[in-house]
Amino acid sequence: MAISSLSFETAETLVYDPVPANRTATRSVLYTLGFRRIDSVATVSDFTDAIRRRPPDLALCEVQGADGELCDMIQSLRQGAAGYNPFIVIIVTAWEKTNALVSRVLNSGADDLILRPFSTTQLGIRIEAHIERRKGFVITHDYVGPDRRRDPDRPSQAELFDPPNSLKMKAKERLTGDEATAKLDAELAQAREMLNSEKMRRDAFQICILWRLLQDHKPESASYGQELAKLARLTRAVAKRCGDSEYAAAEEWCGSVLAAVEGLELGVDRNASMHMLGHAALNLNQIFQPEKSTTDHLGKIDATVAIIRARNQQQQKRQLAAPPLADGDLQVASGE
Repeated sequence: MAISSLSFETAETLVYDPVPANRTATRSVLYTLGFRRIDSVATVSDFTDAIRRRPPDLALCEVQGADGELCDMIQSLRQGAAGYNPFIVIIVTAWEKTNALVSRVLNSGADDLILRPFSTTQLGIRIEAHIERRKGFVITHDYVGPDRRRDPDRPSQAELFDPPNSLKMKAKERLTGDEATAKLDAELAQAREMLNSEKMRRDAFQICILWRLLQDHKPESASYGQELAKLARLTRAVAKRCGDSEYAAAEEWCGSVLAAVEGLELGVDRNASMHMLGHAALNLNQIFQPEKSTTDHLGKIDATVAIIRARNQQQQKRQLAAPPLADGDLQVASGE
């Protein structure tokens, strides 16, 4: 389908760019393509607030100068925490492309990255692709967004699903505002339920992994504190999702995990706290995967932990094999 056969008049678009001239240029390109309902903001904070108040069908956002804040916001949105619709089409814009920037944008869950300056034709082609051939989404414990796995031989249990696409509903299917709202609400209810269930399942498994990894570290090590903090953060996220789902009973096991974490943080009887943590983590995991036996769960946990340990050992070997920094390098590295 050619882009000329798409209709963007009823599609709602949000543009974030801190530079007024760039916002105006983007609005002009969108207007030329046929978009008429265009809002624009100058800060990431206003961008977040606008999405919470009224999620658009398409968002364009400039990453330069606020890449960390913006990418965190996008992944928070994808995780279902920052807006009513976690699946809006998001195109990130940038003036220059570096490997680090590309990695951050891709890991945020954005649909696309386009370099400035871009022509009307270039943007039109990208928008059309996200209407006609949008990538399926995957859900992992730390990522929700388009599937970008390039290695077909790399094992993964993440299942693809087609996210609700209100831009497609309006631009291609030509639904009226009320029709699009009704269809989007129905699809969002199903998609958000799947997102919550899958996130809780994967986060509960990750809690088990962190419990086992904590056994490898001494309480005074930096990694011990980092993993405890991550464990508490994940558990609170699961507990929050439980309150809005059929898994309300899992909140009690989340409370037990957090109590064990507090005991470990305070240094109260490490053996008893670790035993409590393992018992609670395994029971929490069992709730989200009742079809598997405890033996099956432990086997999967052990296999995953073995892979992580082997990877960490390889990283340590590479670091030890790396040549020492020269004096000049040390000054650069320390910022002197």
